[in-house]
Amino acid sequence: MKVLLINGSPRPHGNTALALDEMVKIFNESKVEAEVMTIGNKPIRGCVACGACRKSGKCAFDDQVNEAAVKFQESDGLVLASPVYYASANGTLISFLDRLFFSASFDKTMKVGASVVVARRGGLSSTYDEINKYFGISGMPIASGQYWNSVHGREPGEAARDEEGMQGLRTLARNMVFLMKSIALGKEKFGLPEKEPATMTNFIR
Repeated sequence: MKVLLINGSPRPHGNTALALDEMVKIFNESKVEAEVMTIGNKPIRGCVACGACRKSGKCAFDDQVNEAAVKFQESDGLVLASPVYYASANGTLISFLDRLFFSASFDKTMKVGASVVVARRGGLSSTYDEINKYFGISGMPIASGQYWNSVHGREPGEAARDEEGMQGLRTLARNMVFLMKSIALGKEKFGLPEKEPATMTNFIR
C-alpha cells in the first residue's frame, strides 16, 4: 500500500508539515509506504486551458504536477494538506490541484482521499470543503477522522500543542489504512464498480 501526501504550505517545516508527519507515523506503523511532496514553495502556475493534456495525458508545463501524477497513479491514497489563507487553501496548491486532476488521465476511482487544513484560528471548514471537491469529482472515497481534519497553530511547532487536532490526524490515518485495505480486498473479489459512458450536459440560455 502507498500513500502520497502533498504539503501545500510554502513553509516546508511549518505546522502543515508537522500535521502530515503525525499521519506518516501511523502509516509507517501500519506498514504503508508514505511519501510527502512539498509543493507550496514551488513556482507552480495555474491551468491555461491549452488542452495539450487531452492528447499527451500529461500537463504541458513539465513541473511538479507531472512528477506527482506518476506517484498519484501508483498510490492507493492521497492526502492534501494546506494552510488557510483568507478562508481558502494556498493559491499554489489550488493551481497544482487544478492541473493535476485535469491533466492526469488515469482512472482515480476508489483511490482514498483525505484533506488536512491548518490555521491560526478560522477558515478551516471552508478550506476543508474546498479541497474535498477534488476527490468528489474523481470517484475517490473521502476518508474522515473524528472531527473535520484540522489543526490550529501559527508559529512553527504550535500545532503539536493542539492535542485534539493531532489525535484527529492519527485517527484519520488509521481510517485511511482501513479503507485502502478494504477497497483492495473488494477490488480483488468484486472488481471496480461498472461505469457508464460519460454523458455531458451543458447548460446555456
